[in-house]
Amino acid sequence: MTVPNGTARIRLVLADDESLTRGAVGALLGLESDLVVVGEPATGDEAIGSVQQFRPDVAVLDVEMPGRDGAEVAQWTAAHETATRCIILTRHARPGCFGAHSPPAAGFVTKSAPASVFADVIRRVHRGGRYVDPDPAITALMAEDCPLTDRELEMLRHVGASGTAADIARRVHLSPGTVRNYLSSAMQKLGAGTRSEARERARDHGWL
Repeated sequence: MTVPNGTARIRLVLADDESLTRGAVGALLGLESDLVVVGEPATGDEAIGSVQQFRPDVAVLDVEMPGRDGAEVAQWTAAHETATRCIILTRHARPGCFGAHSPPAAGFVTKSAPASVFADVIRRVHRGGRYVDPDPAITALMAEDCPLTDRELEMLRHVGASGTAADIARRVHLSPGTVRNYLSSAMQKLGAGTRSEARERARDHGWL
């Protein structure tokens, strides 16, 4: 696809689990003569499928999606579709989301960014550049240190999606008792009464 001057249009995959957001962002980007949305997946797995199918120039990935999140899709894309560059898109400027900007993601943008700025970020990333939204960058620098270990964070990521400690244990290849110990430790450090509450507190701080 080309614009009137003969330049190829930048092909985009726009992944977000909210259909309203996909439609609104897609419509705004569609007003740019040099951009075209070729896929609008709603989950992380669908995003990977769209990247495989369309091989877009840029994949715009919501940081939180069912299944694999935006950072995980960006990691997969960097390993399997190296010509596609990724931008992480999020509603909240949480410090943990900022970590997703590290390679392989080339850009980090909040959903509150003006459409003109977003379009310019896509062009910059397509040219090989990088972009970090200034607000979450500042938030990240001011973030408090996470008191949880990598294992505790891993266990919390599976809370809710996997159910019981035994379910989590099967997924992470540990014993149920070990999983319970990690979760109990995380709950104590975060002052949470339940596993779900601990997970939400960790997410609110941007550690997940």
